[in-house]
Amino acid sequence: MPRVMLLMTTATYRASAFLEAARAVGAEVVVGTERAQVLAASNPAGHLTLDFADEAGAARAIAAFAARHPLDAVIAADDDGATLAARAAEALGLAHAPHAAVRAARSKLASREAFAGAGLPTPRFERVAFADDPRPAARRVGFPCVLKPLFLAASRGVIRADDEVDLAAAFARIGAMLLRPGVAEAGGEEARSILIERYIPGTEIAVECIVTAGRARVLAIFDKPDPLEGPYFEETIYVTPSRLPEARQAEIAATTQRAVAALGLAHGPAHAELRLNDAGVWPLEIAPRSVGGLCSRALRFGDRVSLEELILRHACGMDVSALEREAQASGVMMLPIPRAGILRGVGGIEEARGMAGIDDLRVTIPVGHEVVPLPEGSRYLGFLFARAERPESVEKALREAHRRLRFDIVSPPAAEAAMRG
Repeated sequence: MPRVMLLMTTATYRASAFLEAARAVGAEVVVGTERAQVLAASNPAGHLTLDFADEAGAARAIAAFAARHPLDAVIAADDDGATLAARAAEALGLAHAPHAAVRAARSKLASREAFAGAGLPTPRFERVAFADDPRPAARRVGFPCVLKPLFLAASRGVIRADDEVDLAAAFARIGAMLLRPGVAEAGGEEARSILIERYIPGTEIAVECIVTAGRARVLAIFDKPDPLEGPYFEETIYVTPSRLPEARQAEIAATTQRAVAALGLAHGPAHAELRLNDAGVWPLEIAPRSVGGLCSRALRFGDRVSLEELILRHACGMDVSALEREAQASGVMMLPIPRAGILRGVGGIEEARGMAGIDDLRVTIPVGHEVVPLPEGSRYLGFLFARAERPESVEKALREAHRRLRFDIVSPPAAEAAMRG
Protein backbone atom coordinates (compact mmCIF):
# COMPACT_ATOMS: atom_id res chain seq x y z
CA MET A 1 0.00 0.00 0.00
CA PRO A 2 1.52 3.39 -0.99
CA ARG A 3 1.88 6.02 1.72
CA VAL A 4 1.18 9.62 0.72
CA MET A 5 1.72 12.80 2.69
CA LEU A 6 -1.04 15.30 1.97
CA LEU A 7 -0.19 18.88 2.94
CA MET A 8 -3.16 21.11 3.67
CA THR A 9 -4.14 23.89 6.03
CA THR A 10 -7.23 23.46 8.17
CA ALA A 11 -8.95 26.13 6.01
CA THR A 12 -8.79 24.07 2.81
CA TYR A 13 -11.92 23.11 0.90
CA ARG A 14 -10.33 19.95 -0.41
CA ALA A 15 -9.57 17.67 2.52
CA SER A 16 -12.52 15.33 2.02
CA ALA A 17 -11.97 15.04 -1.74
CA PHE A 18 -8.36 13.95 -1.32
CA LEU A 19 -9.14 11.60 1.56
CA GLU A 20 -11.91 9.96 -0.48
CA ALA A 21 -9.50 9.64 -3.40
CA ALA A 22 -6.90 7.98 -1.17
CA ARG A 23 -9.43 5.37 -0.07
CA ALA A 24 -10.31 4.71 -3.72
CA VAL A 25 -6.63 4.31 -4.65
CA GLY A 26 -5.87 2.21 -1.57
CA ALA A 27 -3.25 4.65 -0.31
CA GLU A 28 -2.39 5.34 3.31
CA VAL A 29 -2.59 9.07 4.00
CA VAL A 30 -0.44 11.13 6.34
CA VAL A 31 -1.97 14.57 6.81
CA GLY A 32 0.43 17.46 7.32
CA THR A 33 -1.34 20.53 8.76
CA GLU A 34 -0.50 23.70 10.66
CA ARG A 35 -2.55 22.65 13.70
CA ALA A 36 -2.49 19.57 15.87
CA GLN A 37 -5.48 17.34 15.12
CA VAL A 38 -7.68 15.60 17.70
CA LEU A 39 -6.82 12.11 16.46
CA ALA A 40 -3.07 12.76 16.08
CA ALA A 41 -2.16 11.36 19.49
CA SER A 42 -3.86 8.03 18.80
CA ASN A 43 -2.42 7.78 15.29
CA PRO A 44 0.94 9.60 15.12
CA ALA A 45 1.84 7.84 11.87
CA GLY A 46 -1.20 9.47 10.24
CA HIS A 47 -0.59 13.09 11.17
CA LEU A 48 2.22 15.61 11.29
CA THR A 49 1.90 19.16 12.64
CA LEU A 50 3.99 21.58 10.58
CA ASP A 51 4.87 25.27 10.62
CA PHE A 52 4.04 26.25 7.03
CA ALA A 53 5.71 29.65 7.57
CA ASP A 54 9.03 27.90 8.28
CA GLU A 55 9.42 25.99 5.04
CA ALA A 56 12.95 24.76 5.71
CA GLY A 57 12.03 23.54 9.17
CA ALA A 58 8.83 21.91 7.94
CA ALA A 59 10.74 20.11 5.18
CA ARG A 60 13.20 18.76 7.75
CA ALA A 61 10.29 17.57 9.87
CA ILE A 62 8.81 15.74 6.88
CA ALA A 63 12.18 14.14 6.11
CA ALA A 64 12.53 12.98 9.73
CA PHE A 65 9.01 11.55 9.61
CA ALA A 66 9.76 9.79 6.32
CA ALA A 67 12.84 8.18 7.86
CA ARG A 68 10.50 6.36 10.26
CA HIS A 69 7.50 6.02 7.92
CA PRO A 70 8.69 5.98 4.28
CA LEU A 71 6.61 8.06 1.87
CA ASP A 72 5.80 7.40 -1.79
CA ALA A 73 4.56 10.92 -2.58
CA VAL A 74 4.11 14.39 -1.11
CA ILE A 75 1.14 16.35 -2.44
CA ALA A 76 -0.21 19.81 -1.65
CA ALA A 77 -4.00 20.11 -1.59
CA ASP A 78 -3.83 23.76 -2.63
CA ASP A 79 -1.59 26.83 -2.83
CA ASP A 80 -0.60 27.01 0.82
CA GLY A 81 1.51 23.86 0.75
CA ALA A 82 2.74 23.93 -2.84
CA THR A 83 6.33 25.07 -2.30
CA LEU A 84 6.72 22.98 0.86
CA ALA A 85 5.54 19.85 -0.98
CA ALA A 86 8.07 20.49 -3.73
CA ARG A 87 10.90 21.08 -1.27
CA ALA A 88 10.10 17.98 0.77
CA ALA A 89 9.66 15.75 -2.31
CA GLU A 90 12.94 17.01 -3.72
CA ALA A 91 14.76 16.21 -0.45
CA LEU A 92 13.24 12.71 -0.41
CA GLY A 93 13.95 12.02 -4.08
CA LEU A 94 10.26 11.66 -4.94
CA ALA A 95 8.64 12.54 -8.26
CA HIS A 96 7.47 16.16 -8.17
CA ALA A 97 7.96 19.48 -9.89
CA PRO A 98 11.31 21.03 -8.84
CA HIS A 99 11.18 23.38 -5.87
CA ALA A 100 12.63 26.26 -7.91
CA ALA A 101 9.99 25.77 -10.60
CA VAL A 102 7.13 25.79 -8.10
CA ARG A 103 8.50 28.95 -6.48
CA ALA A 104 8.68 30.62 -9.89
CA ALA A 105 5.14 29.57 -10.72
CA ARG A 106 3.89 30.97 -7.40
CA SER A 107 5.43 34.38 -8.18
CA LYS A 108 3.62 36.56 -10.71
CA LEU A 109 6.85 38.44 -11.44
CA ALA A 110 9.01 35.32 -11.91
CA SER A 111 6.29 33.81 -14.13
CA ARG A 112 6.14 36.91 -16.32
CA GLU A 113 9.93 36.88 -16.65
CA ALA A 114 9.93 33.17 -17.56
CA PHE A 115 7.19 33.57 -20.16
CA ALA A 116 8.92 36.56 -21.73
CA GLY A 117 12.23 34.69 -21.79
CA ALA A 118 10.59 31.79 -23.62
CA GLY A 119 9.16 34.09 -26.28
CA LEU A 120 5.54 33.62 -25.18
CA PRO A 121 3.06 36.47 -25.68
CA THR A 122 3.69 38.73 -22.69
CA PRO A 123 2.39 42.22 -21.86
CA ARG A 124 4.72 45.02 -20.82
CA PHE A 125 5.28 44.77 -17.07
CA GLU A 126 7.29 46.33 -14.25
CA ARG A 127 7.79 45.70 -10.56
CA VAL A 128 7.19 48.72 -8.32
CA ALA A 129 8.17 48.97 -4.65
CA PHE A 130 5.58 50.49 -2.33
CA ALA A 131 8.06 53.20 -1.39
CA ASP A 132 8.11 54.38 -5.03
CA ASP A 133 5.75 56.42 -7.16
CA PRO A 134 3.89 53.97 -9.48
CA ARG A 135 3.05 56.59 -12.13
CA PRO A 136 6.31 56.45 -14.15
CA ALA A 137 6.11 52.65 -14.41
CA ALA A 138 2.42 52.75 -15.34
CA ARG A 139 3.12 55.32 -18.06
CA ARG A 140 5.81 53.07 -19.51
CA VAL A 141 3.54 50.01 -19.32
CA GLY A 142 0.56 51.95 -20.68
CA PHE A 143 -3.09 52.27 -19.69
CA PRO A 144 -5.28 50.38 -19.06
CA CYS A 145 -3.02 48.40 -16.78
CA VAL A 146 -3.49 45.76 -14.08
CA LEU A 147 -1.91 45.88 -10.62
CA LYS A 148 -1.16 42.55 -8.94
CA PRO A 149 0.38 41.43 -5.64
CA LEU A 150 3.31 39.19 -6.52
CA PHE A 151 2.31 36.20 -4.41
CA LEU A 152 -1.45 36.10 -3.75
CA ALA A 153 -3.69 33.70 -5.70
CA ALA A 154 -7.28 33.45 -6.98
CA SER A 155 -7.43 37.07 -8.29
CA ARG A 156 -7.00 38.40 -4.76
CA GLY A 157 -5.71 41.98 -4.88
CA VAL A 158 -5.81 42.15 -8.69
CA ILE A 159 -7.19 45.54 -9.85
CA ARG A 160 -7.47 47.21 -13.25
CA ALA A 161 -6.56 50.90 -13.57
CA ASP A 162 -7.68 52.91 -16.59
CA ASP A 163 -5.91 56.15 -15.64
CA GLU A 164 -3.70 57.69 -12.97
CA VAL A 165 -6.62 58.31 -10.60
CA ASP A 166 -7.48 54.59 -10.71
CA LEU A 167 -3.79 53.78 -10.37
CA ALA A 168 -3.35 55.75 -7.14
CA ALA A 169 -6.47 54.21 -5.59
CA ALA A 170 -5.51 50.65 -6.59
CA PHE A 171 -1.91 51.07 -5.41
CA ALA A 172 -3.07 52.27 -1.99
CA ARG A 173 -5.71 49.58 -1.70
CA ILE A 174 -3.29 46.76 -2.46
CA GLY A 175 -0.76 48.26 -0.07
CA ALA A 176 -3.31 48.22 2.73
CA MET A 177 -4.08 44.56 1.98
CA LEU A 178 -0.44 43.57 2.16
CA LEU A 179 0.00 45.26 5.53
CA ARG A 180 -2.64 43.07 7.17
CA PRO A 181 -1.44 40.65 9.88
CA GLY A 182 -0.25 37.40 8.38
CA VAL A 183 -0.23 38.61 4.79
CA ALA A 184 3.12 40.41 4.87
CA GLU A 185 4.71 37.48 6.69
CA ALA A 186 3.41 35.03 4.08
CA GLY A 187 4.71 37.12 1.19
CA GLY A 188 8.12 37.95 2.64
CA GLU A 189 10.14 40.12 0.26
CA GLU A 190 7.43 39.88 -2.39
CA ALA A 191 4.95 41.65 -0.09
CA ARG A 192 6.94 44.89 -0.45
CA SER A 193 6.15 45.56 -4.10
CA ILE A 194 3.55 44.89 -6.77
CA LEU A 195 3.46 44.06 -10.46
CA ILE A 196 2.05 46.54 -12.96
CA GLU A 197 1.33 45.08 -16.37
CA ARG A 198 -0.54 46.17 -19.47
CA TYR A 199 -4.14 44.92 -19.49
CA ILE A 200 -4.68 42.04 -21.95
CA PRO A 201 -8.10 42.29 -23.62
CA GLY A 202 -9.91 39.17 -24.77
CA THR A 203 -11.58 35.97 -23.66
CA GLU A 204 -10.28 34.12 -20.62
CA ILE A 205 -10.10 30.33 -20.31
CA ALA A 206 -8.65 27.82 -17.84
CA VAL A 207 -6.77 24.62 -18.57
CA GLU A 208 -6.42 21.65 -16.24
CA CYS A 209 -3.48 19.38 -16.98
CA ILE A 210 -1.21 16.71 -15.58
CA VAL A 211 2.52 16.92 -16.30
CA THR A 212 4.73 13.86 -16.75
CA ALA A 213 8.44 14.17 -17.57
CA GLY A 214 7.85 17.75 -18.66
CA ARG A 215 4.95 16.96 -21.00
CA ALA A 216 1.63 18.60 -20.12
CA ARG A 217 -1.40 16.49 -20.94
CA VAL A 218 -4.57 18.58 -21.14
CA LEU A 219 -7.35 17.06 -19.05
CA ALA A 220 -9.93 19.79 -19.65
CA ILE A 221 -10.27 23.24 -21.19
CA PHE A 222 -12.80 25.40 -19.33
CA ASP A 223 -14.63 28.23 -21.06
CA LYS A 224 -15.33 31.26 -18.85
CA PRO A 225 -18.44 32.72 -20.47
CA ASP A 226 -18.69 35.76 -18.18
CA PRO A 227 -16.46 38.70 -19.23
CA LEU A 228 -13.51 39.35 -16.92
CA GLU A 229 -12.71 42.98 -17.70
CA GLY A 230 -12.23 44.49 -14.24
CA PRO A 231 -11.85 46.54 -12.22
CA TYR A 232 -11.77 43.28 -10.22
CA PHE A 233 -11.53 39.79 -11.68
CA GLU A 234 -13.97 37.60 -9.80
CA GLU A 235 -14.38 34.28 -11.61
CA THR A 236 -17.84 32.78 -11.83
CA ILE A 237 -18.66 30.10 -14.41
CA TYR A 238 -16.40 27.34 -15.77
CA VAL A 239 -17.81 25.05 -18.47
CA THR A 240 -16.18 22.11 -20.25
CA PRO A 241 -15.73 20.87 -22.96
CA SER A 242 -14.75 24.15 -24.55
CA ARG A 243 -16.87 25.53 -27.37
CA LEU A 244 -13.82 27.04 -29.07
CA PRO A 245 -12.79 25.75 -32.52
CA GLU A 246 -10.46 22.74 -32.49
CA ALA A 247 -7.63 24.76 -34.03
CA ARG A 248 -7.88 27.31 -31.20
CA GLN A 249 -7.92 24.53 -28.61
CA ALA A 250 -4.77 23.06 -30.16
CA GLU A 251 -3.14 26.49 -29.91
CA ILE A 252 -4.17 26.69 -26.24
CA ALA A 253 -2.66 23.27 -25.53
CA ALA A 254 0.59 24.21 -27.29
CA THR A 255 0.88 27.50 -25.39
CA THR A 256 0.18 25.75 -22.09
CA GLN A 257 2.97 23.29 -22.85
CA ARG A 258 5.40 26.11 -23.63
CA ALA A 259 4.45 27.94 -20.42
CA VAL A 260 4.84 24.79 -18.30
CA ALA A 261 8.27 24.21 -19.88
CA ALA A 262 9.28 27.85 -19.36
CA LEU A 263 8.67 27.49 -15.64
CA GLY A 264 10.25 24.04 -15.44
CA LEU A 265 7.17 22.31 -13.98
CA ALA A 266 8.24 18.78 -14.81
CA HIS A 267 5.78 16.63 -12.85
CA GLY A 268 2.37 16.84 -11.22
CA PRO A 269 -0.86 18.79 -11.66
CA ALA A 270 -0.98 22.27 -13.19
CA HIS A 271 -3.81 24.77 -13.58
CA ALA A 272 -3.35 27.36 -16.33
CA GLU A 273 -5.15 30.67 -16.85
CA LEU A 274 -4.87 32.18 -20.33
CA ARG A 275 -6.37 34.98 -22.43
CA LEU A 276 -7.25 34.77 -26.11
CA ASN A 277 -7.38 37.60 -28.64
CA ASP A 278 -6.42 38.30 -32.24
CA ALA A 279 -2.76 38.58 -31.23
CA GLY A 280 -2.67 34.99 -29.93
CA VAL A 281 -2.87 33.01 -26.69
CA TRP A 282 -1.45 34.83 -23.68
CA PRO A 283 -0.54 32.88 -20.52
CA LEU A 284 -1.60 34.71 -17.37
CA GLU A 285 -0.26 32.18 -14.90
CA ILE A 286 0.39 28.47 -14.38
CA ALA A 287 -0.45 27.35 -10.85
CA PRO A 288 1.56 24.29 -9.69
CA ARG A 289 -1.56 22.57 -8.32
CA SER A 290 -5.00 21.52 -9.48
CA VAL A 291 -8.03 23.78 -9.83
CA GLY A 292 -8.97 25.47 -6.56
CA GLY A 293 -11.94 25.48 -4.23
CA LEU A 294 -14.48 22.75 -4.93
CA CYS A 295 -14.23 23.24 -8.70
CA SER A 296 -12.63 19.83 -9.19
CA ARG A 297 -16.06 18.28 -8.56
CA ALA A 298 -16.95 19.41 -12.09
CA LEU A 299 -14.45 16.89 -13.48
CA ARG A 300 -14.76 13.10 -13.71
CA PHE A 301 -12.60 10.67 -15.62
CA GLY A 302 -13.12 7.12 -16.83
CA ASP A 303 -15.53 5.28 -14.55
CA ARG A 304 -16.29 8.27 -12.25
CA VAL A 305 -12.68 8.79 -11.20
CA SER A 306 -12.22 12.18 -9.49
CA LEU A 307 -9.47 14.65 -10.33
CA GLU A 308 -7.96 14.06 -6.88
CA GLU A 309 -7.84 10.32 -7.49
CA LEU A 310 -6.14 10.90 -10.84
CA ILE A 311 -3.56 13.14 -9.12
CA LEU A 312 -2.91 10.57 -6.39
CA ARG A 313 -2.50 7.75 -8.89
CA HIS A 314 -0.08 9.87 -10.91
CA ALA A 315 1.93 10.87 -7.82
CA CYS A 316 2.27 7.20 -6.84
CA GLY A 317 3.63 6.26 -10.27
CA MET A 318 0.46 4.67 -11.62
CA ASP A 319 -0.41 5.01 -15.32
CA VAL A 320 -3.22 7.55 -15.84
CA SER A 321 -2.85 7.95 -19.59
CA ALA A 322 -6.04 6.00 -20.33
CA LEU A 323 -8.21 8.17 -18.08
CA GLU A 324 -10.23 10.57 -20.23
CA ARG A 325 -12.76 13.16 -19.09
CA GLU A 326 -16.37 11.96 -19.19
CA ALA A 327 -18.27 12.60 -22.43
CA GLN A 328 -21.01 14.61 -20.72
CA ALA A 329 -20.59 18.39 -20.49
CA SER A 330 -20.12 19.78 -17.00
CA GLY A 331 -19.49 23.03 -15.20
CA VAL A 332 -19.26 24.90 -11.94
CA MET A 333 -20.31 28.34 -10.79
CA MET A 334 -18.32 29.95 -8.01
CA LEU A 335 -21.04 31.90 -6.22
CA PRO A 336 -19.93 35.54 -6.06
CA ILE A 337 -20.20 37.71 -2.96
CA PRO A 338 -22.35 40.71 -3.91
CA ARG A 339 -21.27 42.89 -0.98
CA ALA A 340 -19.36 42.80 2.29
CA GLY A 341 -21.08 42.04 5.57
CA ILE A 342 -22.36 39.18 7.69
CA LEU A 343 -24.18 36.29 6.00
CA ARG A 344 -27.54 36.10 7.74
CA GLY A 345 -29.16 33.41 5.58
CA VAL A 346 -29.47 31.77 2.16
CA GLY A 347 -32.83 31.31 0.48
CA GLY A 348 -33.89 29.34 -2.57
CA ILE A 349 -31.50 26.44 -1.96
CA GLU A 350 -34.00 23.64 -2.61
CA GLU A 351 -35.42 25.45 -5.62
CA ALA A 352 -31.93 25.85 -7.11
CA ARG A 353 -31.06 22.22 -6.41
CA GLY A 354 -34.24 21.12 -8.19
CA MET A 355 -33.38 22.88 -11.47
CA ALA A 356 -32.85 20.62 -14.48
CA GLY A 357 -29.17 19.85 -14.97
CA ILE A 358 -28.05 20.87 -11.49
CA ASP A 359 -25.81 18.20 -10.01
CA ASP A 360 -25.01 19.72 -6.61
CA LEU A 361 -24.96 22.93 -4.58
CA ARG A 362 -22.57 23.63 -1.72
CA VAL A 363 -22.79 26.80 0.40
CA THR A 364 -19.33 27.01 1.95
CA ILE A 365 -19.53 30.09 4.22
CA PRO A 366 -21.62 29.37 7.33
CA VAL A 367 -24.46 31.63 8.33
CA GLY A 368 -23.25 34.21 10.85
CA HIS A 369 -19.81 34.52 9.28
CA GLU A 370 -18.31 37.55 7.57
CA VAL A 371 -18.25 37.64 3.77
CA VAL A 372 -15.64 39.73 1.93
CA PRO A 373 -15.76 40.25 -1.87
CA LEU A 374 -12.75 40.68 -4.11
CA PRO A 375 -10.24 42.18 -4.27
CA GLU A 376 -9.69 41.71 -0.51
CA GLY A 377 -11.62 38.46 -0.16
CA SER A 378 -10.36 34.97 -0.89
CA ARG A 379 -13.52 32.85 -0.61
CA TYR A 380 -16.76 32.36 -2.51
CA LEU A 381 -20.22 31.95 -1.03
CA GLY A 382 -20.31 28.44 -2.44
CA PHE A 383 -20.32 26.34 -5.58
CA LEU A 384 -23.03 25.22 -8.02
CA PHE A 385 -22.43 22.18 -10.24
CA ALA A 386 -24.24 21.12 -13.41
CA ARG A 387 -24.07 18.36 -16.00
CA ALA A 388 -25.87 18.07 -19.34
CA GLU A 389 -25.36 16.82 -22.88
CA ARG A 390 -24.16 20.19 -24.18
CA PRO A 391 -22.04 22.99 -22.69
CA GLU A 392 -24.78 25.51 -23.53
CA SER A 393 -27.23 23.57 -21.36
CA VAL A 394 -24.74 23.46 -18.48
CA GLU A 395 -24.24 27.22 -18.60
CA LYS A 396 -28.01 27.83 -18.75
CA ALA A 397 -28.65 25.53 -15.77
CA LEU A 398 -26.01 27.30 -13.66
CA ARG A 399 -27.41 30.75 -14.44
CA GLU A 400 -31.01 29.71 -13.82
CA ALA A 401 -30.15 28.06 -10.50
CA HIS A 402 -28.12 31.05 -9.37
CA ARG A 403 -31.09 33.33 -10.04
CA ARG A 404 -33.11 31.26 -7.53
CA LEU A 405 -30.64 31.88 -4.72
CA ARG A 406 -31.13 34.77 -2.28
CA PHE A 407 -28.26 35.81 -0.04
CA ASP A 408 -29.18 37.87 3.01
CA ILE A 409 -26.05 39.85 3.86
CA VAL A 410 -26.24 42.41 6.65
CA SER A 411 -23.72 45.23 6.76
CA PRO A 412 -22.13 46.19 10.09
CA PRO A 413 -22.91 47.83 12.48
CA ALA A 414 -26.46 46.51 12.08
CA ALA A 415 -25.18 42.93 11.64
CA GLU A 416 -25.03 41.95 15.31
CA ALA A 417 -28.53 43.24 16.08
CA ALA A 418 -29.93 41.59 12.93
CA MET A 419 -28.42 38.24 13.86
CA ARG A 420 -30.01 38.48 17.32
CA GLY A 421 -33.38 39.40 15.82
